[in-house]
Amino acid sequence: MLLYSDAGNSKTAQKSSTSKVSKTYTKAEISLHNKKTDCWIIIKDKVYDVTSYVEEHPGGDAILAHAGDDSTEGFFGPQHATRVFDMIDDFYIGDLEH
Repeated sequence: MLLYSDAGNSKTAQKSSTSKVSKTYTKAEISLHNKKTDCWIIIKDKVYDVTSYVEEHPGGDAILAHAGDDSTEGFFGPQHATRVFDMIDDFYIGDLEH
């Protein structure tokens, strides 16, 4: 977020120091994103848009088994290498509303 201060006649932009607030999504909202071209998943009450990763997923369409729903159990399954735990943060878009 940029803040503008008007010092004399010149405007200067400064970055706001406010932290980004996480967006929250309902289960109903998330459930609409349940296909290969629009795939959101829930892992431990966090919401991830993995649409751009679906085609690259080494397990093929297995990622779609819980598209639009909770994928926590599958995500922490034995089939995943530890690098998946670092990768998932790139897809984070918000939190599940309680």
